[in-house]
Amino acid sequence: MRRREFITLLGGAAAAWPLAARAQQDALPVIGFLNGASAWEYSRFVAAFRQGLTEAGSVENKNVIIEYRWAEGHYDRLPVLAADLVRRQVAVIVANSPAAVAAKATTTTIPIVFTTSADPVQLGLVASLNRPGGNLTGVTTLGAEVGSKRIELVHELIPSAAIVGLLLNPTFPDAEAQMRNMQAAARTLGLKVHAQYARSEREIDDAFATLVQRGAGALVIGIDPFFTTRSEQLAALALHYRLPAVYQYREFAEAGGLMSYGTSLSDTYRRAAVYAGQILKGAKPSDLPVQQAAKLELIINLKTARTLGLTVPLPLLGRADEVIE
Repeated sequence: MRRREFITLLGGAAAAWPLAARAQQDALPVIGFLNGASAWEYSRFVAAFRQGLTEAGSVENKNVIIEYRWAEGHYDRLPVLAADLVRRQVAVIVANSPAAVAAKATTTTIPIVFTTSADPVQLGLVASLNRPGGNLTGVTTLGAEVGSKRIELVHELIPSAAIVGLLLNPTFPDAEAQMRNMQAAARTLGLKVHAQYARSEREIDDAFATLVQRGAGALVIGIDPFFTTRSEQLAALALHYRLPAVYQYREFAEAGGLMSYGTSLSDTYRRAAVYAGQILKGAKPSDLPVQQAAKLELIINLKTARTLGLTVPLPLLGRADEVIE
């Protein structure tokens, strides 16, 4: 064989390998991961999602591809991102609360697995929890149901606080429902609720200052992916203004917040991944009941309590699943 022919043959073989690998990758099913937050802020939840996929027999970049789309806290971008995944003809879309609403409005055929703290029936995502119907199913973290419990926990810890602040994101689909739920729980305890709204870091700062000016003695943070990714900022502001605060997810208490009470968001994403894996194997969303994440955990940051000059009652301390010293 002549040298020139050998070089040409070698070059052609080298070029063929990437093309073959690319063709093989293109043949793999694609999951669209649509989220209102940012990638770096949700890294631990993405890891939990990958774990769930592995449990369902799917491994990223081996037998499934994941296309990530992040709105980075700008929920108005979600319809465009959802439409992009639909054009990509993904096999299934996994979306959190605000993203699921956008995805549902974009496609009636591609299966959607949602994660939400809201009531998916009230959001219009499914017809019922047991019989979702349509192309959606998913996991709910019982945010609304345990919201009233967070009011009770704050009252138990700080019985002198007659006014409780409530921080909400007005762009979150479930914000008004959360407010009604909190107000009803507060009335039962003889408390007043002052709601403040924030959709940016600057507005969060302003909300804390306003709540203190209005006499709030404690704070319940409404459920929202934007707040979940701002746990460090929220915890720091609560300490700065000496405003005892409680949120749903443990990441808040780990960041220095006083208390968290709710379900595990990591477990929620793991469960959603298992559903996505089942759909890739042929299951229909309408046949998969909406899961309710029933495991609740109370995390108390005792170090923060001491900094705020609070003594945690022993009965409350005894009920904690974890105490951060």
